[in-house]
Amino acid sequence: MPKRLTLVAFDADDTLWHNERFFRLTQDRFAELLSDHADPDHLAERLLTAEKRNIGRYGFGVKGFVLSMIETAIEVTDEKVPASVIAELIAMGHDMLAYPIELLPHAQEAVQVVAETHRVILVTKGDLLDQERKLAQSGLGDLFDGVEIVSSKTPTTYQSVFDRHGDGPDKAMMVGNSMRSDIVPVIQSGGWGVYVPHGLIWEIEHADPPTGAARYHALEDLGSLAELVEAIG
Repeated sequence: MPKRLTLVAFDADDTLWHNERFFRLTQDRFAELLSDHADPDHLAERLLTAEKRNIGRYGFGVKGFVLSMIETAIEVTDEKVPASVIAELIAMGHDMLAYPIELLPHAQEAVQVVAETHRVILVTKGDLLDQERKLAQSGLGDLFDGVEIVSSKTPTTYQSVFDRHGDGPDKAMMVGNSMRSDIVPVIQSGGWGVYVPHGLIWEIEHADPPTGAARYHALEDLGSLAELVEAIG
């Protein structure tokens, strides 16, 4: 009997390794630096607004985040932010780009086991150089049959990726921690979406889970992914 599922795609950040916590730590430091000009909640709102505004300009990742922090600092200080603060924000970005990779529980085992029976690929958003660095340091690179670093995750994106690497969305699964980017558009494209919550989620990535979707599954962690893949067939 032909397989119902031939390709399994994994998200990277906060699905296979930690990422969002470094953004949270940096944002806390940002709030400390600007504490004389804005309270933390107001500053967080202004930063989020800047990030939303800049996604189309800078894309996803550390570089866009740093530029959004700089823009926000200029705005909340009425263009009086000291150059020393700008320099520290840039240095914080450099630190973020150098954080060591720490795999999430069951990540390596999940990819290894699924790769024994299915084609596996990585599909992630973000800065090209940074994502390549993280993948190289993760030790998982050799397990993937393909890597796609995309500017956005839409049904059209998944259709193209799944056609290129597999047998189309109908026989593809996406595993990720973002309902908005990893699950909803995959379900809309006709594939399986497996939600593995991380705990920390960027505000922009929030979305309601798909209702009544037979191809939607949620797992507590990656430890039970291989069993689900086998059950789907």
